[in-house]
Amino acid sequence: MDRADLINRFTYHPPKEGQAELYSELRNSAHEFAILINESAPESREKSLAMTHLEEAVMWANAAIARCGAPVPPAHLGGF
Repeated sequence: MDRADLINRFTYHPPKEGQAELYSELRNSAHEFAILINESAPESREKSLAMTHLEEAVMWANAAIARCGAPVPPAHLGGF
């Protein structure tokens, strides 16, 4: 890992134009999936892990957008 990668990983990345909408879209989609998991799976360690990993997936997707930018605005978001 080079110094530039470390700087990128541990530097605050304020949202750029259009990124807030992507973050919102990701959270909303994850929320819908979380509802499905909550209503479908019995209370268990496995359900808790599913929810935790879903939260992690959203966090890492947001980090990818923040650190690397969004390559192409999704059409369903109106192209920003």
